[in-house]
Amino acid sequence: MKAIRVHQFGGPEVLCWEDLPDPRPAPGQVLVRIAAAGVNPVESYIRSGAYSRMPELPYTPGSDGAGTVAAVGSGVTRVGTGDRVYLSGAITGSYAEQALADESHVHPLPDHVEFAQGAAMHVPYATAYRGLHHRASAQPGETLLVHGGSGGVGIAAVQLAVAHGMRVIGTAGTEAGRALILAQGAIAAFDHHAADYLERVSAFTGGQGVDVILEMLANVNLGRDLTILARGGRIVVIGSRGRVEIDPRDTMLRDATVLGMSLYNVSKPELARIHAALVAGLRNGTLRPVIARSYPMAEARLAHEAIMSPGHHGKIVLVP
Repeated sequence: MKAIRVHQFGGPEVLCWEDLPDPRPAPGQVLVRIAAAGVNPVESYIRSGAYSRMPELPYTPGSDGAGTVAAVGSGVTRVGTGDRVYLSGAITGSYAEQALADESHVHPLPDHVEFAQGAAMHVPYATAYRGLHHRASAQPGETLLVHGGSGGVGIAAVQLAVAHGMRVIGTAGTEAGRALILAQGAIAAFDHHAADYLERVSAFTGGQGVDVILEMLANVNLGRDLTILARGGRIVVIGSRGRVEIDPRDTMLRDATVLGMSLYNVSKPELARIHAALVAGLRNGTLRPVIARSYPMAEARLAHEAIMSPGHHGKIVLVP
């Protein structure tokens, strides 16, 4: 089979399309013929060598993918050969024509859902679900602000929150991104490049503030986020690229809570519950991943360049 391999950490040019032996499933494992693989910002951080959890070289990137089951190891009962599935983790990496996964990381993909959409599920939707429900304990009727609402995690968060009965406000840096946020059911979308956009968010709430913020770039936004929280408000830090200074009094005045999260910390039972909810959302049409672009897997370097470019919205996938 063909797969992307990384032999040294560096820029997108280190992503090489190579021949590898076909993998075989061990007991409890599933071999999936990949139809689409999801591309996430974290994979570019790992590839560059700037991440807290680093794989041994050489490696094949990717945890998200979708396709059909090619073979199963002994003891596997949840899926069978030919089943349409998506992955929430790949032992051998999903940037490949085939990938091995533990049975617990293989989930049914409804017939009406495209493989590219299945490849968009795990990191974006599981992150948004855990941040919204498990960390922030978001409640129907509350107001949510999603920074970067037009990205993969942002779109997932908007769809999940709207289905949960929340009032959703999003931000994006382009007109197209803001239109995309509104199309997912948000009640308002603001330009986060505008100097006064957080003041405009606060005014939109009648000065009451927002109850929950999902923060994708805490090193830029966290200090100001605290000033527009409602009393008892919560901020979930999903992404950050550096340090930030805050005024602790802003937390005191509002009884505010700042919560960190990483999908790497999720337990197996928690992950199973998350994906049970996500599969249900796919089946009933509540969750509708938005695919912005697809690239041939051999040109993964172009996808890595695109996902880190300003104004990116929607999900990027690779196809073999």
